[in-house]
Amino acid sequence: MECASCDAGIDHCHGTLVVHPEGGFAECTDPACADGDRVRHGLIVDCQALGTGCGCAAAPGKPLLRRAS
Repeated sequence: MECASCDAGIDHCHGTLVVHPEGGFAECTDPACADGDRVRHGLIVDCQALGTGCGCAAAPGKPLLRRAS
């Protein structure tokens, strides 16, 4: 299966953007993603929707996922 956005040369990410209400930051599940802009991500979820839960509620400012910079 081919990605239509890749074929069209559209800047996008194949990862999922996880949005954290605490601190207002977002991070991507794709370690190669360097831009957390919502426009680049087709999949966006709130961290509270993660089945494993999120560490931001227990430890503000400490991200659950790693994001490439």
